[in-house]
Amino acid sequence: MAQHTLSVLVENSPGVLARVAGLFARRGYNIDSLAVGPTENPTVSRMTIVLNLEGHALDQVSAQLFKLVNVIGIQEMKSGESYQRELLFVKVKKSNGNESKIAEIASRFNGRVIDDGSSTVTIEAVGMPKDLEALLSQLKEFGLRELVQSGVIAIESGDVTLAERTLTETGVASSESHSQTEDYQN
Repeated sequence: MAQHTLSVLVENSPGVLARVAGLFARRGYNIDSLAVGPTENPTVSRMTIVLNLEGHALDQVSAQLFKLVNVIGIQEMKSGESYQRELLFVKVKKSNGNESKIAEIASRFNGRVIDDGSSTVTIEAVGMPKDLEALLSQLKEFGLRELVQSGVIAIESGDVTLAERTLTETGVASSESHSQTEDYQN
C-alpha cells in the first residue's frame, strides 16, 4: 500500500464532512489524517485527506467521492509537486534545567518554545509528518505530557490553483469562471 494525499474541494455546508467520512467507513478505508478548512471562496471548504491505498483503490475512492453531491473537485497532491505540512503542539516534561536542551532539539526541526510552564515546556513545530515524528522521537526521552497534531494540509506548487484545475478538468472552466476565481480572492 502507498500513502496518498487528496485535496478535495467541497461545498461549505452542514453534513458534508459526515458524508465524506461515511464513504470511507463504508468501504473500510482508514483515514490517517484529515484537515478541513475554509478556502478563498467562503462557499467552498477544502479537505486534505491522507490515506494508505493500492493504486486501483485510489481510483475507486476518487470516483466515489466525486459522485457525492457536495464534492466540487479532487486532486492528488503528489510529492515533489506540492507542499505538505502539519502543525504539532507538544508539552514536554521539565526537569533538572533541561529547558535549553528541549529548545535546542525543537529548533533543529523548525520548532520553537511557545510556553515555559512550571513543569512543562510547550513546543510548536510545523513540518513534514516524518520530520515531526523524528522530533517527537527525540523529545520522548524527556517525557511527553500531551500532544496534538493538526493533520496534513497541502497545496500544489506553481501558479495553477486547485479550483482552476478542478474546473478545467471537469469541463466547467471558462475565462469567466477564471475571472470569478480572481474576484473572490481579492
